Amino acid sequence: MKKIKLEILGLSFSQTQSGAYALVLGEEEGKRRLPIIIGGYEAQAIAVELENMQPARPLTHDLFRNFAIEFGVHIDEVIIYNIKEGIFYSKLMCNNGSEVKEIDARTSDAIAMAVRFNCPIYTYEFILSSSGVVLEEGAEIDKPKSLPKKSEKKALEGSSNPEAEYSTLSMEELKESLMRAIDEEAYETASKIRDELTKRKKSSQQ
Repeated sequence: MKKIKLEILGLSFSQTQSGAYALVLGEEEGKRRLPIIIGGYEAQAIAVELENMQPARPLTHDLFRNFAIEFGVHIDEVIIYNIKEGIFYSKLMCNNGSEVKEIDARTSDAIAMAVRFNCPIYTYEFILSSSGVVLEEGAEIDKPKSLPKKSEKKALEGSSNPEAEYSTLSMEELKESLMRAIDEEAYETASKIRDELTKRKKSSQQ
């Protein structure tokens, strides 16, 4: 099958799933777009690299990249090769100089590795035909307001009762705070924000 090259157009808050993001890939020589719903942590991993940010310590995908490079393994390309029941399936095409190996991966992880190895992303026509959408002329992809630039922490992080402060924030503000906390490796804060998001999601389902 002929491969179709994709490029990353942007990330935006998912309109259908709370706490999730839409990663939008675009056909390099066409108008079709492929939106893929991914989690907040994966969105952060992709955004960190796209924004050329330098975390204080290596994130998980950075560790994997460093490990691969140290042992002479390079990712040549990422292929989104199938979709079943709304779930995209991807693989990393890895090269150690003497042979090429395919490694199955979640699409969000595969894209996070693609941006770190600066390698192309491909898919097939049947995937774009079934799941692609055509972006209207002049339409733009919004990037999350929280795609962070090492911003200062919110005042609420210094609050004597941050849980109470979280309860006053909107869902979007909580998501932005979560992304910032992860970026700054404030994992305890991130955990509390995530708990608040989970609590609200359960309440909305009752």
